[in-house]
Amino acid sequence: MFDSPLSASAYDVLGVAPGVDDETLRKAYRLRLRQTHPDTGGDAATFVQVQRAWELIGTADGRARYDRGHGFGDESVSFGPATDGAPQWRPARGAADTRPRARSFGQPGGRRRELYLQLMREWVGRGAPLDDPYDPALVRSAPRDVRRLLADALAEEATARAVGDLGMGYTVWHDVAVDPRDPDAKLDHIVLGPSGLYAVLSEDFGGPVRTRRGELIGDEVAGAPVATVVARARAMARAARVKFSGVIVVLPDDDVVTAIEELGKVRGLPVAIVGRTALPTVLRRGISGSRDIGGNELFDVRTRLQQSVRFA
Repeated sequence: MFDSPLSASAYDVLGVAPGVDDETLRKAYRLRLRQTHPDTGGDAATFVQVQRAWELIGTADGRARYDRGHGFGDESVSFGPATDGAPQWRPARGAADTRPRARSFGQPGGRRRELYLQLMREWVGRGAPLDDPYDPALVRSAPRDVRRLLADALAEEATARAVGDLGMGYTVWHDVAVDPRDPDAKLDHIVLGPSGLYAVLSEDFGGPVRTRRGELIGDEVAGAPVATVVARARAMARAARVKFSGVIVVLPDDDVVTAIEELGKVRGLPVAIVGRTALPTVLRRGISGSRDIGGNELFDVRTRLQQSVRFA
C-alpha cells in the first residue's frame, strides 16, 4: 500500500510531516480515525489505510523501521560471469541462501532508472546538489511522470526477483530491445521455462486497475498496455524465430481485483493479468491455451533468443 513512489506515505495518510513528535502523530491518527470511520460517513478504504499507517509508524520501533526501510534506492545487485555473451543479473541475497536461481540476463529496470535519474536531476536543477535521488520525501515531491519511471523500475526489479527464485529450469532476459530505433520500445522480461515462453510486462499505475475487452483501464492507465506488449511480443517472435506461449502483465497485489485474471487471446496470444505474488504460480502452471515447451525445443528456443536478444 505504501511501497510505491506513486502512493502516499504512511505520514501522508495521517496528514503529518515525517519529523513530527510522537504526541502530534498520535493526535493526528485519532483525528483521521474519526474523519474516515464509515459509521460517521467516512470512506472504508481510507479508514483501512489510516489503520495500516498507524500499524507501521505508531510505535517508536515501528517508525524507525519504516523510516529506514522506505527509501527507494537500489537494492544491492551484482553481475555474475558472462554466459553466452551476456552477464547474469543477481539480486542481493544472504550468505546462507544457496538455492539455485534462474539464469537471468540484462538489467531489470535499468532503462527506467536511467531516465528517472536524468529527469530527477533536471527537475532539481542542473548544478544543484542531489545527495540522494531516492530519498522518499524528494521522490514523492517530484512530478508524477518522474515518479512513474521509478515505480516502473521497482516493479521490474520485483518481477526479476520473483522469477529468479523459480530455479534453474527457467531463463529470463530483462529490458529487451524490440525496435533499435526506439529505446523505449522494449519487453520488460522474456521468461522461458517448462510451462512455455512468456513476454512479461511489469507495471505500477499507482492505483486500482480493471479490464475491459482485453485491455487494462483505470484512472492512471494511459494508452493500451496489453495491446502494446502483445505487439512487441509478436515483433520479437518474428525477429528470433520463436513462438510465445502467452503474455503476462504483472501488477501490485493491491491494484488487481483478482490475483489471476485470464483475458483469453489477444491477437492470437493468451493474456493474463497477475498480482505480483501470484506470478510464480502462473509461470509454473502456464496460462490456459498456452503451449508447454520441453526437451530439445526448450534448448532450441533458448539458443535462438540468446543469439537474437539485444538490451535496451
